[in-house]
Amino acid sequence: MEWIIVVVYCTALLAIFLFSLGQLHLTWIYTRPRSQEATFFDHNFLPVVTIQLPIFNEKYVAERLIDCIVKLDYPIDKLEIQVLDDSIDETVEIIKKKVSLYQSQGFDIHHIQRKDRKGFKAGALAYGTSFCKGEFTAIFDSDFLPNEGFLKNTVGYFVNDKIGMVQTRWGHVNKNYSILTEMQAFGLDAHFTVEQGGRNRSGSFINFNGTAGIWRKSCVLDAGGWSADTLTEDLDLSYRAQLKGWQFQFDESIESPAELPVIMSAIKSQQYRWNKGAAETAKKNLFNVFKSNQSIKTKVHAAMHLLNSSVFVLLLAASILSIPMLYIKSSNPSLEWLFNLGSVFLIGFFSISAFYYVGLKQVEKVKTKSLFLKRFPLFLSFSMGLALHNAVAVMEGFLGFKTPFIRTPKFNITQKTESWVGNQYIKPKLTWGTMVEGLLCGYFIWGIVSAWLLHDFGLIIFHVMLAIGFGIVFYHSLKYIKHV
Repeated sequence: MEWIIVVVYCTALLAIFLFSLGQLHLTWIYTRPRSQEATFFDHNFLPVVTIQLPIFNEKYVAERLIDCIVKLDYPIDKLEIQVLDDSIDETVEIIKKKVSLYQSQGFDIHHIQRKDRKGFKAGALAYGTSFCKGEFTAIFDSDFLPNEGFLKNTVGYFVNDKIGMVQTRWGHVNKNYSILTEMQAFGLDAHFTVEQGGRNRSGSFINFNGTAGIWRKSCVLDAGGWSADTLTEDLDLSYRAQLKGWQFQFDESIESPAELPVIMSAIKSQQYRWNKGAAETAKKNLFNVFKSNQSIKTKVHAAMHLLNSSVFVLLLAASILSIPMLYIKSSNPSLEWLFNLGSVFLIGFFSISAFYYVGLKQVEKVKTKSLFLKRFPLFLSFSMGLALHNAVAVMEGFLGFKTPFIRTPKFNITQKTESWVGNQYIKPKLTWGTMVEGLLCGYFIWGIVSAWLLHDFGLIIFHVMLAIGFGIVFYHSLKYIKHV
């Protein structure tokens, strides 16, 4: 049994280490001097564009979104707006009134409702695409507030007929609302700089992030259209399109502001969909990547991209087994050399540190070092605390357990003085997962105690971060239940 624990533990650490090297490689690519090769962009290219707004029960943000979209700086005779409304509550009437108002002002805007929610968001997008007027379709989720110049700053890339999609960087209108929003912004900023930028500059596959991007309609159709057989229809279509030979463009200079979830239940809902959907997409597309004629580098980065969410399974396994490993080490002095090899994984830690530091520096630009020292340890702990929740989502995805698309509740909260209490869509409840997170917090506190009992402090920082992480997630999961 001891050897099984040792082998599984070491295998998990090795896989995490390899993943961290992949992130380091992206960081290196991102920070290299950029090629002087010109990117095709024609500011005079103004084709017909359809804006698609998939909405389901968004009474708090629907008006705000539509008001923002009609302010886009683009010729009104070349702009169509589809409000793809699957709502079953008062959101329907809110949208109907708003659409009627802008129709009377000359906007080509339509309130589109389906008979059912078949396919959820993917189904709504497929339905709208089947009869939209635009050669290009820009998509915004209901919590986004695109800047007026969004279209004029993106459509010009499509003069290159090989470009199938342009993705922009997410901004955050409520980043400083709480510690939870700060942690989310910290992680997303690294993704929307180093990760997406590094992949795009190296010619590797990137993904449409579900919103704040614009597609060439013919690319969508050529790739097989929107599909609802995974929870991440955006990632799935991205890979099918790029495997067909289409090129994607990421432009981090274009910021598309959005609202971050402000309570733990909403964060968990979003994380569950992202991580389970990524596993489903990997299961569906990874083999096709390997048998394609792409370069080895592209295949490796694509594999790491699609299997990214699997890190939570590895992290959970390594974390749980780390305490038995302390006792195995204590009772088997002859294995000391094996445990000393673990010091090489410090390289992995510094790789991840570099990845997030560069991302923070690119976005914040000032006081980077102090902000990093403040946020990175807490972000790492926070991510560790979500390991159980996300690992379960990943395993469900790989094992084929199907669940419906669950929207992330929107709040229309941007200021610290505003509260989500009273939001009719928020229904946090006590789950078995939350209870296990509490138990894991206690388990890793025992790991800290074990360091003194065994006089072995090699893993104490790891266990402190795990205890803090699971404690934060457990506390914030319980904190909001009492308000409902």
